[in-house]
Amino acid sequence: MDCVGYVRVSRKSQGESGLGLEAQLEYIQRAASQNGWNVIAVYSETISGTIHPMERPEFIKAASHGVPVLCAKLDRLSRDVEHIAGLMKRTDFKVATMPQADKFQLHLFAALAEQERAFISQRTKDALQSLQQRATNGDAESIQKVKNRSDAQAKGRAVADITTANNTRMANISTYQTTLEPHLKACLHDKVKTLQSVADCLNVKGLRTARGSEFTPTAVRRLMLALNVSF
Repeated sequence: MDCVGYVRVSRKSQGESGLGLEAQLEYIQRAASQNGWNVIAVYSETISGTIHPMERPEFIKAASHGVPVLCAKLDRLSRDVEHIAGLMKRTDFKVATMPQADKFQLHLFAALAEQERAFISQRTKDALQSLQQRATNGDAESIQKVKNRSDAQAKGRAVADITTANNTRMANISTYQTTLEPHLKACLHDKVKTLQSVADCLNVKGLRTARGSEFTPTAVRRLMLALNVSF
């Protein structure tokens, strides 16, 4: 039987369940070997498990092959029983840690996983509430733990803000470079053969780089690479 491997982590640093991509691949390869399955392709992505599998770019590619999708553990697809139930109606999939499980068993395991997620969430809320109460009562260790948690959250938000800002900046640069493409090609049509000649041509047109400076040979080279344009 042909199948397509699918591996997922929620964050770049570590998977939601502690399983990194390499560990997931080992599960998939071991299950394929033991069951005589042929893995024809593997798709990998870093995305939250709260997003429906059929809304994830790489999973959509995996499912498009028309053969079963093989994942390491059921939670790599989702911990949401509704996601799993809906997915069963749309595509076939296998789980490396329980390769012989039928749809009923998979649905049951999904329900148990969702229940455990709810239990973990409630235990976490209760623990944080208890910690905050001890800190409010003046316990020095609890006060420090609350502070450490607040500092970590603030750092995480700052990193997220920086990432968003960088992504926006790069998108703006890409858009601006696209507007320069016809001007760049016009200069090349004038049979210029050096980066300096192209820079001179763009500068004469009154065009500037995304940073607002005049074009240099280095800036032209970067622009040509970004737009996949050559002499």
